[in-house]
Amino acid sequence: MKGLTPRIVDTVRNYSRETFMKDLMAGIIVGIVALPLAIAFGIASGVTPEKGIITAIVAGFIISLLGGTKVQIGGPTGAFIVIIYGIVTNPEYGLQGLLIATILAGIILVLLGAFRLGVVIKFIPYPIVVGFTAGIALTIFTTQISDVFGLTEQAVSATGEAIRIPLKTPGDFIGKWVCYAENISTFNPWNFLVAISSLLVIVLSPKALKKVPVLGKIPGSLWGILLGTVAVLILKQQGIEGIDTIGDRFHIQAQLPEMVMPSISFELVQRLMPVAFTIAILGAIESLLSATVADGVISDRHDSNMELVAQGVANIVTPLFGGIPATGAIARTMTNINNGGRTPVAGIIHAVVLLVILLLLMPYAEYIPMASLAAVLIFVSYNMSGWRTIRGLLKNPKSDVIVMSVTFLLTVVFDLTIAIEVGLILACALFMKRIMETTDISVIRDEIDLGDASDMSVGEEHLTIPDGCAVYEINGPYFFGIANKFDDLMANIGHERPRVRIIRMRKVPFIDSTGIHNLQNLIQMNHEEGIHVILSGVNPKVHSQLQKARFYDLMDSDHICPHIDVAIQKARDFLSGGTALKQ
Repeated sequence: MKGLTPRIVDTVRNYSRETFMKDLMAGIIVGIVALPLAIAFGIASGVTPEKGIITAIVAGFIISLLGGTKVQIGGPTGAFIVIIYGIVTNPEYGLQGLLIATILAGIILVLLGAFRLGVVIKFIPYPIVVGFTAGIALTIFTTQISDVFGLTEQAVSATGEAIRIPLKTPGDFIGKWVCYAENISTFNPWNFLVAISSLLVIVLSPKALKKVPVLGKIPGSLWGILLGTVAVLILKQQGIEGIDTIGDRFHIQAQLPEMVMPSISFELVQRLMPVAFTIAILGAIESLLSATVADGVISDRHDSNMELVAQGVANIVTPLFGGIPATGAIARTMTNINNGGRTPVAGIIHAVVLLVILLLLMPYAEYIPMASLAAVLIFVSYNMSGWRTIRGLLKNPKSDVIVMSVTFLLTVVFDLTIAIEVGLILACALFMKRIMETTDISVIRDEIDLGDASDMSVGEEHLTIPDGCAVYEINGPYFFGIANKFDDLMANIGHERPRVRIIRMRKVPFIDSTGIHNLQNLIQMNHEEGIHVILSGVNPKVHSQLQKARFYDLMDSDHICPHIDVAIQKARDFLSGGTALKQ
């Protein structure tokens, strides 16, 4: 951990009252913005509303206190909804499994930061990020359909009478839509009206109130929930039933829970490790992406390794209070910046504001309609979908489109863990294919203009290839993906065999163990056929690798030539009965 310093250490050294007032205002506004999102993310993830707020409080405080950015706001995000819901609803894991998986993910994040691997996360292909983000967005949208349409199913109460309860849907994407279709007859028009009205308020209020001094600072999601709650209270007074509120489904505890260590077994850790890895990678990607976006706005540079450590500590501590996975949130971070926040103090104040709301105002949250929360999550899923980015990626190479599409489909149909694993494998395979296509192996016949007078200088010169000599040129990396191209090339040459083969390697930047092995086999087979091999234009790096591979056991070191002139002269000497080549 040496050399990793939280940004708050630097920012508070010259901290002023003016800066504090800006951070105070930004922190209060971000806290208000985070409230409806935390509640919505908590419920959508299959846990209680206060667990979403507890996550925003504890994780938000730790991420701001220890983070590697000045303005990052941490908390629960929509990206985790699908993973959390899958764990919580799995009878093998439940809430206990979620807490353990989150702690494991936190440990992974701390290790990534401690071993300075923050930069590695940035190498995850962009089409994979776009694909699984869009897949998560569609999945979130799908989970909210029941609350938007007010769908219900019949059940039997404790007294034996038939009652209607909220529709319980299968965990898979297709099963959900089949269930919706089968229960569409229970559609509640008043519930649908509240949901659509709340969504319109969320979308339109920021523009309509933009120039209003105080009201313009209130986020659209909060306006949607406030007006939706008032509308439902009025409708219920008019005798209209069937519009569920948070209080109809949950009992909210307006207090911070005691810290409890979950019971951890080695067997459970083994089973949850793939899920924990997915949570860690997703959290790392989202937090570092958010930090990068923030850097561009405030002209700063974050410490990605310190940020990962902070995210890890937050995800280790938060589950001890019953919280869910957390990461940096782009929307809340941008809200912080736009309202004047410039130091981690703003993030700490945002956590304190949420704590005050939890302790004093949470009983009133029971009146919030589920339809309004569904509207908030539909708006979140729309922003996550990145349809404009997808439209732009469709113009990119087909390999990128394939990776994005496969990742998207696997995220929707199966789960995020499989999607990321398969997406990475597919991206690597297509990358190797693309590299293979850039590496060319060609045979040069008779008298030809070889371009450079030597492999180390620039100039043009016609070189004559002597009879009995063949020259081959490798253009590009010589690695396992293309190492067998020589075999195919040899098979297509015909029955006439040269006495000397020159392999020109001036444009080979690197060679891997498979390429070296292939080259060794090639030399040995040629020697068995009485054909001698000379290497030309080997760069120092490749030359060193060949030395370590004991290439001098196959040929003398002076037959690894610096350029083509020397190689052709060596061939002439041998063909004329001069210097013999080792075999």
